[in-house]
Amino acid sequence: MAREIVDIRKEEIINACEKLYQKSNFKDITIKSIGEETTFSRTSIYNYFQTKEEIFLALLKREYERWIDDLNEMYEKNFKMTKEVFADKLAHTVAKRKNLLKLLSMNMYDMEENSRMEELIEFKKAYGNAIKMVKKCVDKFFEKMSENEKEEFIFLFFPLMYGIYPYAEVTEKQKEAMQEADVPFKYLSIYEITYKGILKLLN
Repeated sequence: MAREIVDIRKEEIINACEKLYQKSNFKDITIKSIGEETTFSRTSIYNYFQTKEEIFLALLKREYERWIDDLNEMYEKNFKMTKEVFADKLAHTVAKRKNLLKLLSMNMYDMEENSRMEELIEFKKAYGNAIKMVKKCVDKFFEKMSENEKEEFIFLFFPLMYGIYPYAEVTEKQKEAMQEADVPFKYLSIYEITYKGILKLLN
């Protein structure tokens, strides 16, 4: 099968997965339900992905690649930035990637554990490129930072991303439980959490 056809069909499968993920939980989505959203048979999916986790991993890979495009645009279109402006622009790129944050916070272990090594390696390349692109931005806009400070920022910022979604996207049931349990909690958006976190790390 021609590479172009393979890529088109993979993209259709990933799109179907993304569509379902907008309204269903990871555990409720199956290969069958993904197949029903495509134009070819469910069994044909196995020609491209062996598990649903591989499909989700491919979706996450695509999210990273789209985020990299946004980061590259931020890099190319700006010459200088204060910490506040950098935090604002970087936080806006993160806020656009809700699927990325949701997958990171909920399903990383399952996706990686139940994917073939070659699929995992392809994903890790995209993840690694995202790290390199953020580092490239830090290098450009904060020349006076030491290499140790830059590395510390990178390796604290990326783990921060794993915790953003659960704090920003809270259900009514969760809110009610927090109130009943008398747990103090301040509700912030994805942008607000990311912006404040970036500023803390830069300072």
